[in-house]
Amino acid sequence: MDKGAIRHVVAVGSGKGGVGKSSVTVLLASELRRQGRSVGILDADITGPSVPKLLGLRGPLVDRGEGIEPAASHEGLRVVSSQFMVEDEQTPVIWRGPLVTRLITQFFGSVQWGALDYLLIDMPPGTSDVPLTVFQTIPIDGMVFVLTPQDLAALIVTKAMNMARDLHVPLLGVVENMAFLPCPHCGTRIDLFGPSRVGRVAEEYGVPVLARLPVAPEVSERSDAGTLDQHTASEVAALATAFERAVDQVSRSTVTVL
Repeated sequence: MDKGAIRHVVAVGSGKGGVGKSSVTVLLASELRRQGRSVGILDADITGPSVPKLLGLRGPLVDRGEGIEPAASHEGLRVVSSQFMVEDEQTPVIWRGPLVTRLITQFFGSVQWGALDYLLIDMPPGTSDVPLTVFQTIPIDGMVFVLTPQDLAALIVTKAMNMARDLHVPLLGVVENMAFLPCPHCGTRIDLFGPSRVGRVAEEYGVPVLARLPVAPEVSERSDAGTLDQHTASEVAALATAFERAVDQVSRSTVTVL
């Protein structure tokens, strides 16, 4: 399947739910957009889509005969999601695996994405049908992994990293979400969920730590309000910079191999 006018396709996953993977995807995409990049988000979590809620987007999507047109956020992010195909956000998508995997390929190949610098794929939890479909049918340039400070999150993310590595998907780096809570009075960093494990994981897999994102009440508030793309923070800006550096390094190494 050809990438067309999309320069880089990058998956964002964790293997585990509840670590804020979709939030990190939206925050990263939004910061890249603020820095002048054209960015799309393919919400591959078909049965548990979060991206439309985080961006305040509603369907349905439109097809004028030349392919599906993605929805657009206020900040210019282009988005497709299964959420746009149901009546309301409480309606479940109850599909068997083959239908889910077929929709993923349609979201990539039948959507008029236009020219994009980055298409971020918000991956579902697990290492089953959907991740396998993404890795085997979409030309992925690399994958970013999100975890939180708990041992369980570190354990599960390594399963996703091993799957990606076994399927020859470059590992771009790791992001530790909810890494600490800055004290609102003195600024001291509080390890709310325990000590960091991200350095250990990064060292084991030979990848960079792209960012350690703090617990931020504004992120929760903006997520509920559908305005997460308007959140700015120095840590997110640093994430975008580290992300682009990692993508460039993988791209150069791929060219060198060829």
